[in-house]
Amino acid sequence: MLVGYARTSTAEQSAGLEAQKRDLGGATGCTKLFVEQVSSVGERQQLQAALDFVREGDTLVVTRLDRLARSTSHLLSIVEELDGKGVALRILDFGGGEVDTKSPSGRMLLTVFGAMAEFERGVMLLRQREGIAAAKAAGKYKGRAPTARAKSQSVLEMRAAGLGASEIARTLGMGRASVYRILSQSA
Repeated sequence: MLVGYARTSTAEQSAGLEAQKRDLGGATGCTKLFVEQVSSVGERQQLQAALDFVREGDTLVVTRLDRLARSTSHLLSIVEELDGKGVALRILDFGGGEVDTKSPSGRMLLTVFGAMAEFERGVMLLRQREGIAAAKAAGKYKGRAPTARAKSQSVLEMRAAGLGASEIARTLGMGRASVYRILSQSA
């Protein structure tokens, strides 16, 4: 059975997610798709569901390597888990071709490209940090708007009315830690 996994980091990337679903479903014939919109760094429930779902003889299919793993070690641990279950991994867009982990050369290519992808991501993050530092130095970078602090007055008013931190957080759509932070700063 061909099992597909598609992922984008944000909801704004819906076109990319639709393209992945199209490629996995139509072109390759995946009969089961696991789809999610979540950062690669967080918990990926659909990836775990896909890994739990696949059985011996199945092939897990992804469109690109960066949709599956966040680092070389993470990639290799996924491949090892799949190997342990007798499941192959197939990556559709792999440097202009396709790779399948059933062959030794496919596995070697996967490891090399995984290391290159991790390196590329590290360089991109370094450049991003350098760009942000330069923008801050030039006074052009303000950073993310503080969402919780903007609600400080509401938090204090709700607390004065006798509401607990959990209820305040739920009502205002913020984390409990932010509520506690605002309360401790006002004390």
